[in-house]
Parts: sequence; structure tokens; C-alpha cells
Amino acid sequence: QLEESGGGSVQAGESLILSCAARGIAERNYCMAWFRQAPGNEREGVARIEKDARTFYVDSVQGRFTISHDNAKNTLSLQMSDLKPEDSGMYYCQEILCSSWYSAFNNWDKGTQVFVSS
Repeated sequence: QLEESGGGSVQAGESLILSCAARGIAERNYCMAWFRQAPGNEREGVARIEKDARTFYVDSVQGRFTISHDNAKNTLSLQMSDLKPEDSGMYYCQEILCSSWYSAFNNWDKGTQVFVSS
């Protein structure tokens, strides 16, 4: 079970840190990613991390977002800086097929809302 937290309302240029607690997942069989969905848009992957800690980002967040995984705490984080209004949306963490943006499962947690005002 995955549980996101850390969302909120901020002004453009500010920062947020999202967290995702992976409960009941004893072994990492998959890689991890953060997705977001803005109203009226499809859910898109924004950052993913491979088992060897390599990270990948969608172009729109490259250089502003940093994904990390704490193996000891089994927690996934997303540090977001210099936020822009277009970063607004519901953010989800998910297990993915490694070397891809494909979700490993069909079920998604409730997500955490990010709103960035201009």
C-alpha cells in the first residue's frame, strides 16, 4: 500500500517536498515513480527512480524536481523547487515496471494535491 503526503498550496517559485510511504511492501520488486494529473488532463509520469538509483524526469521538471528513495524507511520522496502554476495537480506515487513509465498495478492511492498560484 502506498500513501502520499506533503502536498499544499504555494506561490510560484516556492518549494514542496512530497513523501510516499510504502506500507506492507517488504521487497522492491518494481521501480518507483511520481505521477501527476491536472484537471482535464491524463495522468503523466514526472519522475522515476530505478533500483540502481538512476533517476529520470520529464523535460518540464528536469532541474527543478528531485526524486529519491530511502531504502531503510521504504519511503519515496519528491523535492520540488521553483514551482510553476503548470505543476499544479494531484500527485501520486506508484510502483512501475523498471526502465519504463508503465504502472505495475491498476490501483492508485488517493494522491496528494499540489496547487501553485502565480
